[in-house]
Amino acid sequence: MPALSRADILKRFGENLRAARQPTGLSQEKLAAKAGIDRTYVGGAERGERNVALVNIVRLAEALEIAPADLLKGLDAGG
Repeated sequence: MPALSRADILKRFGENLRAARQPTGLSQEKLAAKAGIDRTYVGGAERGERNVALVNIVRLAEALEIAPADLLKGLDAGG
């Protein structure tokens, strides 16, 4: 199976982030505040425009009360 492209990785992470955020009822702005990051960072991440730092993956996961691995689903070697 071919490796995922950079764009595919960013898109899938963003989809996972949005899918985890929406059921909580948190807006991007409220999630960002809870995670201690800027709202525009969250928006960019959800749109697949931002290469999110590992530290921020952990912060976002903690704010969403999920495991960081949940934000990385579909990004393993198996796709």
